[in-house]
Amino acid sequence: MKNILLFISINLTLSLSAQNKIEFEEFDLKNGLHVILHQDRTTPIVAVTMMYHVGSKNEYVNQTGFAHFFEHLTFEGSKNIKRGEFDNYVNSAGGQLNANTSPDRTFYYELLPSNQLELGLWLESERMLHAEIAQIGVDTQREVVKEEKRQRYSRPYATFPENIFKRLYTKHPYNWTPIGSMEHLNSASLENFTSFYDRFYSPNNATLSLAGDFDIPETKELIKAYFNDIPMGPIVVQPTIKEEPLGEEKTATIYDDIQLPAIMLGYRMPPRASDDAYTLQMLSTVLSGGASSRMYKRLVDDDQSAAFVQVFPFTLEQGGAFITFSVANAGKSITDMKPAIEEEINRLKNELISEQEFEKIQNQMESGFIQSNSTMAGIAESLADYHTFYNDANYINTEIERYRNVTRESIQRVAKKYLTKENRVVLSYLPKSQKPESSENSK
Repeated sequence: MKNILLFISINLTLSLSAQNKIEFEEFDLKNGLHVILHQDRTTPIVAVTMMYHVGSKNEYVNQTGFAHFFEHLTFEGSKNIKRGEFDNYVNSAGGQLNANTSPDRTFYYELLPSNQLELGLWLESERMLHAEIAQIGVDTQREVVKEEKRQRYSRPYATFPENIFKRLYTKHPYNWTPIGSMEHLNSASLENFTSFYDRFYSPNNATLSLAGDFDIPETKELIKAYFNDIPMGPIVVQPTIKEEPLGEEKTATIYDDIQLPAIMLGYRMPPRASDDAYTLQMLSTVLSGGASSRMYKRLVDDDQSAAFVQVFPFTLEQGGAFITFSVANAGKSITDMKPAIEEEINRLKNELISEQEFEKIQNQMESGFIQSNSTMAGIAESLADYHTFYNDANYINTEIERYRNVTRESIQRVAKKYLTKENRVVLSYLPKSQKPESSENSK
C-alpha cells in the first residue's frame, strides 16, 4: 500500500504542476474550530491534518520543550485508543502519519486511502479531546525526546540554531528552540503537562485542513459528528514581546566534534508576513540558490575555500533569522571564507543584481512555490498555514504575487537594512582539538 501511495503522490505532483488555482471551502464550527476542505478526486487518497497555533514561543521560560514534547505525547493514546495503537490504526489502513513542531505551531497529519477518511477524523478528535496525559506516557516520551536530542546534537554543527537564536533574541521566546530543555521536561509535573494540554489543544486554537478525494457534504457531516461537541478552550493570546535592536555584532566560538571549521552569520529578520521577509527569501536565492548562485561560485568554485555553503531564512511569525552557513574545505579556515562572504553581501548592497539574474531567481521562487503545493499533504498544510498566520487561506493562490512584486531595488534595500554587522551574530565552529585548555564555549 505504501508503494501505491508513493506512485499516486508522484503522479499527483505532475498533474498539479500545471494547475492554476486551488479551490477550497472553509467554515467554523460553533466551538471555534476552523475547517478547510480542498477536494481533488483524481486519486483515491486524502490528507487529514490538524494545526494547533502553539509552538515553542508559547512556552514559559522555565518550561521549554513542551510544544515539541506534546508532538510525541499525543501519539501515546487516548481514552478510546490503547497505548501504542495510534500508529497501528493508520498503518493497518495502508496510510502514513507524522507530525512536526516549530516555534509557531504544531502540525499533525495522516495520509490515508480515501475510504479511510473517517478514521483520520476520529484519530484527530481523540487527540483533541481525550489524549491520555498519564505518568507512564510522560516517562516514556521523555526518554524518546532525550534520545532524539542526543542523536540530533551528535551531528556536526547541529547546535548552530540554538546558538544563533539565543543570541539574536534575548527577551522574546524565540530565544530557545523547540527541542527545549531536558531539565525542564524532567522537573515538570503531570499537572504541568495537563495544564499545557488544556490551554492549547482546543478547537478554537486549531485548524482542521483536509485535501483529497472525498464528498464534501458527507465530510462536513462527519466533521460535525466528531468535533462539534468538543468544548471550547481558553482564548490563546500570542506573545507580544518586542525586542530592542541588537545594536552590535555578537560573536562566539563553539568547539564541536567536527573535522572542518565552519562559520555562520545570523541576521535578525522581520516577521514572515512582511514584504521585507519575502524580499529576503529571494535575496537568499541570489546568494545560494544552486550551483550558479553567487556564494557557491565564489567560495566553492572560484576560491575553493568552502566545501559547502548555503544561505537560508528561518521565517517565523514574529521574526526570524537570515543565516549564511559555510563549511571550510580541507586545509582552509574561517579566515579564508569570511571575507568572501562579506564581499558578496556588500555587492548586493552596492549594486543592483542583473536583469538576467533577477529573472532566474523569480523562476526559482515560482517553481518552489508550485512544488510546495504539489501533494495533498502539502496543500492541506499550506491552507492551514495561511489561515493561521495570515488569516487568509486564499494566500495559497495569491502568495506568489508577493514574490512577483519584489524588485531588484527592494533586494538592494533589504540587504542594506538587515544584513549589517549591528544586526548579526557570528558563530565560529572549530574542532575540539583546537580548543585551548583554559577556554570555554561562549554562552
